[in-house]
Amino acid sequence: MPKACNLKKGHVVSINNLPYQVKQVEVHTPSARGANTLYKVRFNCVSTGQKLDQTFKGNDFLEDIDLVKRQADFLYRDQKLYTFMDNDNYEQYTLAEDYLEDQAPWLTDGLQGIAVLLQNGVPLCIELPSSIEVEIVETAPPIKGASVTSRTKPAVLANGITVQVPEYISVGDVIQVNTETGKYMSRVKS
Repeated sequence: MPKACNLKKGHVVSINNLPYQVKQVEVHTPSARGANTLYKVRFNCVSTGQKLDQTFKGNDFLEDIDLVKRQADFLYRDQKLYTFMDNDNYEQYTLAEDYLEDQAPWLTDGLQGIAVLLQNGVPLCIELPSSIEVEIVETAPPIKGASVTSRTKPAVLANGITVQVPEYISVGDVIQVNTETGKYMSRVKS
């Protein structure tokens, strides 16, 4: 049984006997002494798509759900359906775009390191790798001597997402991006 303070984006728990996936966790620390830290969690029901906002104290327990986690690769997108292939037995799993929500833009053909969560053999949701490598397709030219500064500029990635990157990054560079926050992590050495 996970504690509310240990919940992370993508974790799946049971609420009213339905599987809910954590989409967002906000931590509120009251300034008063002895006050409990509160965790405001936005859930998405995996089976119905219904959203649920709840607030927990850090030591509140949630009911865990029995899921099988299978490592898979993303194969392709067909309209609003996304297909993944199991790395061990080559079985294919298909999920609708509604179940992926903010994860869908990160999916590029051949993306590896994805975990498909199954309940009774039925795919419910996925967990993306914590970071992925993506190429920059559009950004302002690099500024000479900008490697020391902490200023950033917008850059459009190959998957269409725009992130803030350091000024020394140029078109064609491959960068590592955190899939949970959508923030630049580092430039990949070529």
